[in-house]
Amino acid sequence: MPYNKSDSFELKFYEKPDGECQVRDYLRSGGKALSAKAGSILRRLQEKGPRIRRPEADYLRDGIFELRIKVERNQHRILYFFNGGAIVLTNAFLKSSRQVPREEIDRATKFREDWLRREERK
Repeated sequence: MPYNKSDSFELKFYEKPDGECQVRDYLRSGGKALSAKAGSILRRLQEKGPRIRRPEADYLRDGIFELRIKVERNQHRILYFFNGGAIVLTNAFLKSSRQVPREEIDRATKFREDWLRREERK
């Protein structure tokens, strides 16, 4: 699907086959400040899509991007990928090191593969 600058992207939350949604659970457990800030940045991501840039978002690798959410002194991250007109949010975590942990990027990649495989079956 070609990208039109006037289009708004649909945000989708990756859910495991058992219905668990790690990003939604993370945001709900993070308190009001995180929910409010994440909601604001997610709306900008939905409006801008791949045009959103640092400091709010950045490309990591293998088609995986990070949404950067700073609340007080805490650096929260939501990893995501693009699938046509959708932005699929895969996993979220509190960043405690200089770089995004490889394990988190690998998890997002695994979730993307699962998402795409299940989308093919629809």
